[in-house]
Amino acid sequence: MDQYTSLRGKAAVVTGGGSGMGRAAALHLAKQGVKVCLVDLKKDDLLAVKEEIESSGSEAIVAEADVSNPSELKQAFIQAASEFNQLDIVYANAGINGTVAPIEDLKPEEWDETLSTNLKSTFLTVKCAIPHMKKNGGSIILTSSINGNRVFSNFGMSAYSSSKAAQVAFGKMAALELANYNIRVNVICPGAIETNIGENTHPKEDQLEKVEIPVEYPEGNQPLEERSGKPEQVADLVCFLASDASSHITGTEMFIDGAESLL
Repeated sequence: MDQYTSLRGKAAVVTGGGSGMGRAAALHLAKQGVKVCLVDLKKDDLLAVKEEIESSGSEAIVAEADVSNPSELKQAFIQAASEFNQLDIVYANAGINGTVAPIEDLKPEEWDETLSTNLKSTFLTVKCAIPHMKKNGGSIILTSSINGNRVFSNFGMSAYSSSKAAQVAFGKMAALELANYNIRVNVICPGAIETNIGENTHPKEDQLEKVEIPVEYPEGNQPLEERSGKPEQVADLVCFLASDASSHITGTEMFIDGAESLL
């Protein structure tokens, strides 16, 4: 029996669903028979993914929303639950790298932007999901990172790494609290993945030179496959954590980086 048979007929909300890992996860879930609500800021991207899902015979709706805006995100969840009459899976994936700069030069508003987009949005996503999931239970998956958890050598990424470390702690707190409702909460920590997150990165390279400590890997830093991971590989993990195949797993962070962070 297919380990993902349990996903058929379920409904999911995927934030950051217009591109990268969110898009890949939405497409993969849809192939397993999951109805998907795509949440993102870029409506054109959402509509393109929706069309892909529908062309494969699955069902999708879109909700244009800023994940750090409580009212917009709450409305997206109400829309999803109303349209599908259920909510079983939430993939909180939206995030940015933000401004990359030494702590001395990082502006408070740049710190706030990264923490709001990455951490506040995770809290809001889980908070908005609970009323729609507490009756029947389900699975919530958070996208964190190897940064802030296993890796601390990406200079200038103090805000990003702090937000990603906090997501893991929040995920563990939520897992214990929501176990009362049979809602599982797990965190995935990707390494380098081929996505467009670089578009939301603002490096201050001239300032970084003063704090960087050179680290060289003459033969590369991707031990397992000698390349960055692909969004589809993350999507496989999302499907596993969303399915009954992981029914006894909650409050756990899972690293998906091809051993990159062990170097």
